[in-house]
Amino acid sequence: MDTHPLPSPAAPASAPRSDTKIAVLLRSDLAPWQRLNVTAFVVSGLGTAVPELIGEPYADADGTPYLPMFRQPVLVFEGDGVLLSAAHGRALARSLPVAVFTAELFGTGNDRDNRAAVRAVPTAALDLVGLALHGPRNAVDKVLKGARMHP
Repeated sequence: MDTHPLPSPAAPASAPRSDTKIAVLLRSDLAPWQRLNVTAFVVSGLGTAVPELIGEPYADADGTPYLPMFRQPVLVFEGDGVLLSAAHGRALARSLPVAVFTAELFGTGNDRDNRAAVRAVPTAALDLVGLALHGPRNAVDKVLKGARMHP
């Protein structure tokens, strides 16, 4: 067992708190592997839609390069299917960038089939299991009303 916990890095005093929020909302009845899979998929869409969310590339002390990541934390929430549908509607009404993952995507194996599965269902009938969104903190908080932080 590792007895050396990772240090908790403190934010530099000069790093201002972001006035925007990145959030993922997951349906609470998902299996652990599904939660991880859905989270990975839906956040990937935000970096392409909002490129300013992506920071600079990383490098270690030896100069080994690593890919850039989001500039701010990603907060993960959960709720039931009704809450997910309501949050989806509120996000769309506020014109926030949203990525969705529907239950049907667990049965597809590629991007083309994923897009076709979503395209085949009207907005109000999507069987949402997860979504990611970005926007002003207060707008994202309103979209997520009723959701709880993922344990």
